Amino acid sequence: MTYAADRIHEEVAYLAYHLHWPLDQILDLEHADRLRYVRHAAQLSG
Repeated sequence: MTYAADRIHEEVAYLAYHLHWPLDQILDLEHADRLRYVRHAAQLSG
């Protein structure tokens, strides 16, 4: 199964915006880890 490219771009943009991480660092994350950080960033953002 592949993960939709649009969804990956949304996750990357979200993390880059909220956590100020560089693209290569975000893309190096495993899918589950990236989603975990997205959830945590969302909680921080309120």
